[in-house]
Amino acid sequence: MRLDKYLKVSRIIKRRTVANEACDAGRVLVNGKPARASYDVKVGDILELQLGAKAVKARVLSVMEVVRKENAGEMYEFLP
Repeated sequence: MRLDKYLKVSRIIKRRTVANEACDAGRVLVNGKPARASYDVKVGDILELQLGAKAVKARVLSVMEVVRKENAGEMYEFLP
């Protein structure tokens, strides 16, 4: 699954266009490297996002095309 779509489906970022812009601006790192929106997300990847003043680090636990809002948090886990 594309990185921008994963960020939207997992509800880390609310809109896909915002996720796409964040990737283009270099504010999304995958495994420590800047990633494009077209990057293919895999289980075990470490995502680092710079969202405004806060930084978010998460590990990908699963990749699903469709997920209910209540279960979106099961797709990743936040890291310290």
